[in-house]
Amino acid sequence: MRAVQGKFSYIATMKPSINLLYTVLILLFFSVSCKKDKEEVTFTGNKIPEYNQIPRLLIENYVNRLFIDLIGREPTDAEMIAEVDAMRATNASVESRTALVNKIMTSTAPLPGDGSYREAYVRKFYEDQKGRFLEGASDATLNDDYNLWKLLAYQDSLNGNMLGYQLFTLEANKVLAVIDSREELMNGEILFEEMCSRMMFNSLYDEINMNTFNFINASFDDCFARFPTQSEYEGVEDAIEFNGAGVLFGNAVNSKTEYLNVLVQSNEFDEGFARWAYFAFLAREATSTEVFSRVQIYRQGSNYSGVQKEILISDEYAGF
Repeated sequence: MRAVQGKFSYIATMKPSINLLYTVLILLFFSVSCKKDKEEVTFTGNKIPEYNQIPRLLIENYVNRLFIDLIGREPTDAEMIAEVDAMRATNASVESRTALVNKIMTSTAPLPGDGSYREAYVRKFYEDQKGRFLEGASDATLNDDYNLWKLLAYQDSLNGNMLGYQLFTLEANKVLAVIDSREELMNGEILFEEMCSRMMFNSLYDEINMNTFNFINASFDDCFARFPTQSEYEGVEDAIEFNGAGVLFGNAVNSKTEYLNVLVQSNEFDEGFARWAYFAFLAREATSTEVFSRVQIYRQGSNYSGVQKEILISDEYAGF
């Protein structure tokens, strides 16, 4: 009896161990089963996406900036969607950027509120040059000056003072020439250099930069982003002050008109525009290499648009 009890006692003591063994076997079974199931599940065509696409937000920022810099306003919702979708199709390639800049600069298709992209672009460019030379004077201010000179001319004509009439009419025409330069530049009737010359040849520019000393310094600074050397200043002072003999960059000058013509026809004027464009669009100095490269573009027929375009399609400007 004791033996039997001993046997059952042994079995009773082994029962927890057996239960543990069963538990381990069950866990192993499920582990193998799950592993098998996982191995049997196969996904095809599930490549890890490449994250080299330019985000839509960056393209939207680029399009928005282009519109503001080129035509002075943000794009409409329709314009934004259309232009961003077109650029995303090529991941904002240089070609797609070029196409958009060309469209804004040259398209003559009717555009409500702007006339056309071309008109809006030249209008903004004209305003930018007034900011460069005339402290951003509005056309309303220019028209006020024009009307004042015309009134003075009319009064002198009534008084029989024909000399005064001619002088005041000349001043009025100088101001009018500035206003007309926008339309004439758009129509290809004048070159960009002529527009700049007119910006410096009027009573408002003289009022901003009173006397010969300030006029010479300002015109050098506005065109070249530097002041004249002593010899350059002395070479043109008499020509501007008294219509006397002078010389600038090896050219004879005998009047303010001749002085300005030499100024805007000089090689340094081309460089000055390139430097101005870099400041306007990138807020930094252009390197010597950049200036040289942009000047070659500019000299292909006073191609101010080409200089702007090279900057506007760059990754630096786009922020890509």
